[in-house]
Amino acid sequence: MPFPFEIVSPERLLFSGDVEAVRLPGAEGEFQVMADHAPLLALLGPGIMEVTGGGTSGDRLFIDGGFCDMNGRSCTVLAEAATRVQDLSGTAMDALISEAEEEVSQLESPSDRDDANRRLARLRAVRSTL
Repeated sequence: MPFPFEIVSPERLLFSGDVEAVRLPGAEGEFQVMADHAPLLALLGPGIMEVTGGGTSGDRLFIDGGFCDMNGRSCTVLAEAATRVQDLSGTAMDALISEAEEEVSQLESPSDRDDANRRLARLRAVRSTL
């Protein structure tokens, strides 16, 4: 059963329409939302988001973190940055990985370093799938 879905980046509205399911890279692991999903507000990490149904054919986007707001009737993803996988170059991913490596090297707090290392690992995992 389709439900209303939108993905918004700081630059623009990337998609708005009815979909069957959305698979998202949650900060604590991947999850999927479908129609009548329990309400949730989730922190997203870097990774691949996949939208299916409602006229899409498995659209895949790389998102670099953000939030997912599912209110039980509709879902909105507020992405810090989003790029269609087919438009994402290896060079762009390499630049994100380099920035993340630099960030890790400058952090002193163990907990901050752990978070930054997790982000770096997820970026490397995405890069290996391209």
